[in-house]
Amino acid sequence: MTIVFYVLGAIVLLLIVLALIAPKQYQVERNIVIDKPLPDVFNYLKHIKNQDYWSPWKKRDPNMKQEFIGTDGEVGFIAKWDGNKDVGLGEQEITNIVENDRVEARLRFFKPWKSESDALTKVEDAGEGKTKVTWGFSGINKVPANIFMMLYNVDKHVGKDFEEGLTSLKDILESK
Repeated sequence: MTIVFYVLGAIVLLLIVLALIAPKQYQVERNIVIDKPLPDVFNYLKHIKNQDYWSPWKKRDPNMKQEFIGTDGEVGFIAKWDGNKDVGLGEQEITNIVENDRVEARLRFFKPWKSESDALTKVEDAGEGKTKVTWGFSGINKVPANIFMMLYNVDKHVGKDFEEGLTSLKDILESK
């Protein structure tokens, strides 16, 4: 019986140590240069509904249920979705727009797990009528999720999705 208490105590101690040393924050971003002038790119990006055409998650569930609240392209606009296991249930709210610079949004995921992140889509003049687009998100890992993040490389997995989405975005905008 004493051995069981020692084993349980060791497991609890290990979990406490892991919770203390595991990463508390995450950030993932990718960028691409698009052969279009910055105002054209920004005006397309500030409308969240346009993500339906280039987002890798919309491709994973083209039949997801969507609901929109407010005016797209303005602070306060909310896009809600309810999809399959690949996209889950959540919403995205535009929290700040700096014209021809950035669109900031709050991502709230409800399924398959609850979490919140800050999303950013930023544009920069890349010269010669080209625009550099940076797309990313960041957030805080709460205990015990931060322990799991020691085993899951969010940058590697979600980064691939961002690269796929940015490539689609480039293809769409450069074909116009």
